[in-house]
Amino acid sequence: MFDKLAATERQYDELIRLIGSVEVQNDPAEFRKHSKTLAEIQPTVDAFREHQAVVRDIAQAEEIASSGDPEMRELAQEELKALVARREALVADLKILLIPKDPNDEKNIILEIRAGTGGDEAALFASELFRM
Repeated sequence: MFDKLAATERQYDELIRLIGSVEVQNDPAEFRKHSKTLAEIQPTVDAFREHQAVVRDIAQAEEIASSGDPEMRELAQEELKALVARREALVADLKILLIPKDPNDEKNIILEIRAGTGGDEAALFASELFRM
C-alpha cells in the first residue's frame, strides 16, 4: 500500500513540475489534463504526507518516552496515544482514497421520472423522487 502511495506522490511531484513548464502552459488541452489529474490525486498525497509526519512524530515521542526523565516520559506517552490513534485514522482514510474511481462517475446521464400506474400515489412518489 505504501509503495503505491509513494508512487502516487512521485506522480504528483512530476505533475507539479509539468504544470510549471512553459510547454504545458502554452497547450491548454495538456494543461487541463494535467491539472485534472493533479486535482484527483492531491487528497491522497496530502493524506500520505500527513501520515509520514505522524510516523515521524511517533518515532520522536517513543524516543522521548524511553528517556530517563519521568515527567517527559509521561507527557510523551500521552502524546504517543493520540499520535497512534491519528495514524490509524489516516491509514483507514488512505485505504479509502486508494480505492479505484469508477470511470462512469464523470459521465452525464439523463434520468426520466414518470408517474406510472397508480394514480395520485404514483404521481406523489415520482415528485418525491424528483425532489431528492
